[in-house]
Amino acid sequence: MRLNHVLGKRGLITAGAISLALAAVLAQARQASQRPEPIEPRAADLITPQVRRGLTMAKRISPAAADAVTVEDVGDADSFGRNLRWLGVAQLDAALGTDCAAWTEPGCQVITPGAFTSFNFTDLARVRLPARATKSLLCHWVSPLVTVSYENATASPVNALLRYSPTLTIENEVLNDPALINPMTGLPFGGRLETGLTSSEFYEVPLAPGTQFTQRSRDSAVCIAGFLSKRALVDNYGLSDAQATAFFQRETMVRMNLSGAVNHVTDASFIFGLRIIGD
Repeated sequence: MRLNHVLGKRGLITAGAISLALAAVLAQARQASQRPEPIEPRAADLITPQVRRGLTMAKRISPAAADAVTVEDVGDADSFGRNLRWLGVAQLDAALGTDCAAWTEPGCQVITPGAFTSFNFTDLARVRLPARATKSLLCHWVSPLVTVSYENATASPVNALLRYSPTLTIENEVLNDPALINPMTGLPFGGRLETGLTSSEFYEVPLAPGTQFTQRSRDSAVCIAGFLSKRALVDNYGLSDAQATAFFQRETMVRMNLSGAVNHVTDASFIFGLRIIGD
């Protein structure tokens, strides 16, 4: 009765318009149900809640006490006052497209435009660090250069998407101990662990029918807590202090990976430059 009153009084809403609006809402809901949730892998580079609480209560450091700082003072007492060490550089290259015939290296995946496709590239670049390359910290500077072409070849509006997450696989013989359990998986480390970088991105782009365009983005992320540290090995991964110390006294392999998903994308290219630094 109220709807009839509005129709009669305003003369602005018709049954046909209501049907079209409902159809649009239902179509959007169907598309939203296929939308993957953006995933940020657990990254050691994020400061832990315990450290954040300690920093809020930190006292002022006098010059005389600078050589005896605590986690509560500076957040990372292990690396405090040490010089930066340049430890290596690597570059990950990957591509998505309708044809990978011209791609001579690993790192290309065929996708179908207009269809949701996930991808997962592993070990596309690596840095081998000798024993004692760093004392307590592995940090990163990472610069993603991403080029993506979106296309809506349908007669209806769509939401295109691009999601990607770079990760690092860290291999070290200290992690071969079968008694060490990875709290992220509930299983023994088996000589390796995987950590995220705070460089994950999620783009959702509304496209009108027949729309096609290419977009390039360039960004950089620099080290905060580091992609791996002595403190993270103890607090996040359950190693003892002695095991965490031994970790940095052994050779370490760092491998670069990239995973994600696309929809209504015709092609994309990913270039990730990685610089590793330590203390």
